[in-house]
Amino acid sequence: MVTKFAFTLCLLLQACSPCLGLTGDTVANQRPNIVFLLADDQCTYSMGCYGTPDVQTPNMDNLARDGVIFDCHYDTTAICMASRANIMTGMYEYKTGCNFEHGALLSEHWHRSYPMLLRAEGYQTAFAGKFGFEVTEQPGSKGILPADGFDRWGGGPGQTNYQTKRNTSMVDYAKDYPHSTVSYGAFGSDFIAEAAKSDRPFCLSISFKAPHKPATPDPQFDSVYAKKTFTRPANYGREYGEHFSLQSRTGRQFERFHSWNYSDKYDEVMATYYQQIYAIDVALGMIREAIDTAGVKENTVVIYTSDNGFFCGSHGYGSKVLPYEESSRVPLIIFDPRHRNSGKQLRCDSLTGNVDFAPTILKLAGIKVPENMDGQDLMPLYDDPKAKIHDSLPLINVWGPDKAHSYAVVTDSWKYIYWPYRDDKISPTEELYDTQNDPGELTELSEIESAAGDLIRMRQIYDQAVKSWQKDAVPYHKYSQFGEHFQRH
Repeated sequence: MVTKFAFTLCLLLQACSPCLGLTGDTVANQRPNIVFLLADDQCTYSMGCYGTPDVQTPNMDNLARDGVIFDCHYDTTAICMASRANIMTGMYEYKTGCNFEHGALLSEHWHRSYPMLLRAEGYQTAFAGKFGFEVTEQPGSKGILPADGFDRWGGGPGQTNYQTKRNTSMVDYAKDYPHSTVSYGAFGSDFIAEAAKSDRPFCLSISFKAPHKPATPDPQFDSVYAKKTFTRPANYGREYGEHFSLQSRTGRQFERFHSWNYSDKYDEVMATYYQQIYAIDVALGMIREAIDTAGVKENTVVIYTSDNGFFCGSHGYGSKVLPYEESSRVPLIIFDPRHRNSGKQLRCDSLTGNVDFAPTILKLAGIKVPENMDGQDLMPLYDDPKAKIHDSLPLINVWGPDKAHSYAVVTDSWKYIYWPYRDDKISPTEELYDTQNDPGELTELSEIESAAGDLIRMRQIYDQAVKSWQKDAVPYHKYSQFGEHFQRH
């Protein structure tokens, strides 16, 4: 017999569920399981769901059909160490103080990262793959991997290795999965199967090494792209980068157009690149199958993205780091099976960033987001893909030669880049792009009269971003000096 109280409660839950973005039969206070999957150096044009018919990414495409695709997602620093610290802490690089050539992440920031906060609130946590940074107690000191911060650990230091047997924490998988990419799918599957037996929710984070150089594809997938030719991007080649700053040519990205053979062996190089991503796709399929088999598919949120993009010959450049689209704009798919918008094949072109993952994961888990985080919860965009959570985001590049350092700001339709370096041959340079109408960044607009108003507006946004750097940058690892360095002169 249904009591009047129970009937009234049922009506209240049904009334509230649209506000929460939940289906009518979901209990609002049930904490979801969370799976966060991170590729390394994966650009958007490596996936079928982002409009590339040359590739085979069936599991990524299925995830996209089930969830929501984000078309304007940026890594606020487009290099692995800093980007991973951004993701874990929800903060910009100048607040984490963490990147190559600068230093490790301080423990005070690590203790406010999403894995640590989830575990403190009862989540079972696991990590596998390339962790990407170390944690230290003091600025300038060597750090360590925080393996004891997880209930199950399959992570490794530095770049890790494509040979599973050479990753100490993963040696148990080496016999059956000699290549590391698919071994992480097995690790994730095992963790899910075990964690699902508990009444505690879980969070699985996997950071694949693929498709990072050195290009080492899993040989079991050699036939997938054998002898295949690929359509080059519309902005492929040096002729489409002549308008880029002279500063951008001083880093290794410029010479790698040739040294990494995009200029003369494009099909061969891209077949290897795509084959590495195909292995990630297989691992994703293993993990989703494990979620289904464990009986938790109705309450497990899956997030898929990359720590930075990759040029792959666009504009006559290779690699990453620089603030142009191929390097800084990356894929993002979120699937929340509890949500009414799932399965509708929706896309969101609102501006989002890698600093948004930590607050999103914490909010999903019902945990208060620390005030120090710069990111925002992504799920309001799952509710309404036309909503906005950012007016602008910074794009930071303080790695590599001083000549190539830059600071940029991006909105959902415009990008402004400032290159401060000067000598007797190079002057400080600014670039302006209409990324909505010119996503290939083929036309630089800073000296075009019709874009004068947009240049003024984007300069103002940039100047405010510089002030934020000056105000919030950590006083160590050389970050405070950039507050003056990036001022426009």
